Amino acid sequence: QVQLVESGGALVQPGGSLRLSCVASATVLAMGWYRQAPGKERELVARIDNRGDTDFGDSVKGRFTLSRETAENTLYLEMNNLKPEDTAVYYCNARPFIGGEYWGQGTQVTVSS
Repeated sequence: QVQLVESGGALVQPGGSLRLSCVASATVLAMGWYRQAPGKERELVARIDNRGDTDFGDSVKGRFTLSRETAENTLYLEMNNLKPEDTAVYYCNARPFIGGEYWGQGTQVTVSS
């Protein structure tokens, strides 16, 4: 099993920035961030595979940046120009080389004045 430890969720003002971190307990093929607001479906924020190929959700392109420290099994999500619509629980996801997937417990991000 792969354990994911998330951190960085907080209350921030519109236009502010926030950095989320996810540390995996083992080397994995791919990692990513997803988010889910109350009453809405879980959606892709950003993801990256072991080759460095990335994929961003349309609503965050140009505002969020994804980086991976492979040696540390750590994924960072830099969120800039945050909007109230970004308010959600953010979940870290990891896919091992042998298949399957794992999820973190989530970290709350609230964007409000």
